[in-house]
Amino acid sequence: MARITLSKLQAMRERGEKIAVLTCYDASFAALLENSGVEVLLVGDSLGMVIQGRESTLPVTIEQMAYHTACVASGSQQAFIIADMPFGTSQFSARETFGFAVQLMQAGAEMVKLEG
Repeated sequence: MARITLSKLQAMRERGEKIAVLTCYDASFAALLENSGVEVLLVGDSLGMVIQGRESTLPVTIEQMAYHTACVASGSQQAFIIADMPFGTSQFSARETFGFAVQLMQAGAEMVKLEG
């Protein structure tokens, strides 16, 4: 089946359909959640606390986010994937910020979400 697109999500919203969005960090959970009917997978910088055992999301790097985004993308065949840009990555120049977004898109994200 084809990957869910932003246009499909917009159409679902217009029809009043519920859209399931869950946080995911790896391939096995991506497949499990997708098989359970989840349309959108969010690769959150919360992985700093949930996966890495840190006290906050602040130490999470763009490289770590790209790695986990690629893991989720490899386990997903159709879910729409959103990836967080870690804290501080939007504080650089527009060119650098765009470069960070490109890294996440190349890893498999269809959309990126800026963090404070």
